[in-house]
Amino acid sequence: MDKQKTQRELRVVVMGAGMAGILAGIKLREAGFSSVVIYEKAARVGGTWRENTYPGLTCDVPSHAYTYSFEPNPEWSRFLPPGAEVQAYFEHTVAKYGIADLIRFNEEIVGCEYLDGRWHLTMKSGLRDTADIVIAATGVLHHPKLPELKGLASFEGKSFHSSRWDHSVPLDGQRVGVIGNGSTGVQIVSALAGRAAKVSHFQRTAQWIFPVENLHFSDEQKAAFRSDTQLLRDLRNEPTYLSNVERFTNAVLDPESPEIKEIEAIALGHLERSVPDTALRNKLLPDYRIACKRLIYSPDYYKAIQHPDAALVTDGIECVEARGIRTRDGKLHELDLLVLATGFKADQFMRPMNVQGRDGVKLNDVWAKRPRAYLAVAIPQFPNFYMLNGPTGPVGNFSLIDIAEQQWQYVSQLIELVRSGEYREVEATQQALDEYDVARIAAAKKTVFGSGCNSWYLDAEGVPATWPWSQQRFREAMTAPNMDHYTLRA
Repeated sequence: MDKQKTQRELRVVVMGAGMAGILAGIKLREAGFSSVVIYEKAARVGGTWRENTYPGLTCDVPSHAYTYSFEPNPEWSRFLPPGAEVQAYFEHTVAKYGIADLIRFNEEIVGCEYLDGRWHLTMKSGLRDTADIVIAATGVLHHPKLPELKGLASFEGKSFHSSRWDHSVPLDGQRVGVIGNGSTGVQIVSALAGRAAKVSHFQRTAQWIFPVENLHFSDEQKAAFRSDTQLLRDLRNEPTYLSNVERFTNAVLDPESPEIKEIEAIALGHLERSVPDTALRNKLLPDYRIACKRLIYSPDYYKAIQHPDAALVTDGIECVEARGIRTRDGKLHELDLLVLATGFKADQFMRPMNVQGRDGVKLNDVWAKRPRAYLAVAIPQFPNFYMLNGPTGPVGNFSLIDIAEQQWQYVSQLIELVRSGEYREVEATQQALDEYDVARIAAAKKTVFGSGCNSWYLDAEGVPATWPWSQQRFREAMTAPNMDHYTLRA
């Protein structure tokens, strides 16, 4: 019988129109799925690149690597692209591949329940939908994490989280305080030093800063990119970049590896060359292994923090007062603007929506100890429900677009088992998840992520919530599902 005639007409719902949701929409349409909808809680696509618009926002992955494999971009302006260009790239991709009609904007999913063999979804607006397949592409960094600071509400100046930047607030000539010194805090300080009257960077823990030159692509280079598509594809798979990713990935597997020591030596040399003042240099020197926290790439932070109108504050914060921040040494740092660059709740994923699987099992209960998913993709008791960039997937200083594409290769094969009519439900087994988790946790504890620092990579028990093996092993795992690890119901 003609395979096309035996295919089931499936309704597929994608959660989120960020990087991974856009990918899913494009791939589903290419595969001929005719009933697809992407529910997006906001008014635009882009995910974290839509949410974040702060001064200095820059992607820390090389621009030509931070693209879909099927959509190279000759127009990147720099080696590390500005956030606005990344957002524009996703908007361009949606338009070019004609998937805007799949997206329902301003529709936040609040409930997703599996009943009678289908997923029943409820939106905040009251809209309801049903689906045979659900793809959770909600991302990781979208629920702001606010610090618990005594007196924060009493501050009389302007205050906001870095992902909720208020562009109506003036910056020139203002006294700005920045709390948080991950990539976001570093980029904001670098952008405002010399522009604001005073920038005070409140540092709880020093960060390793890796040197990078953020060079502009010339008009001649961009012309060459436009005329030679293969050149762009080669840039995405450029051997130096790929070898650096492999080197970095292998380095984090062993905190005592030669690779991690080499990376640390480069960063330490960068600090020593860039900051001549011994006291300041000591404040900027981390006391943990490099890459234990997400490594920061910056061409100018050390220069910025040494600007006459910038200050690194390492005394702990006692409280926030009406006029600014008082540190534990008793000093009041007077401020006009307080920026909370304090990151995101990285363990939420699709929550707080109420997701219930087979027999009413609640995702919040399944994830009470830690977010879990078999190979970061599938959850037992949640049939035909798959995640892109879900818990325990690879994280680090490399392109999550590449990770999502590899995961889609895997997920699409599971979906086809249902589409073919061969099976009604495809669900990861509990045994497969448990065995994966035991092995993953044991390996994760031995990585540099578990070597003694506090980071957003750690779960509530201090275990790195990451893929703890090589990139090559991940690629091999994503090539094809091991069907012995799935329950298949006809």
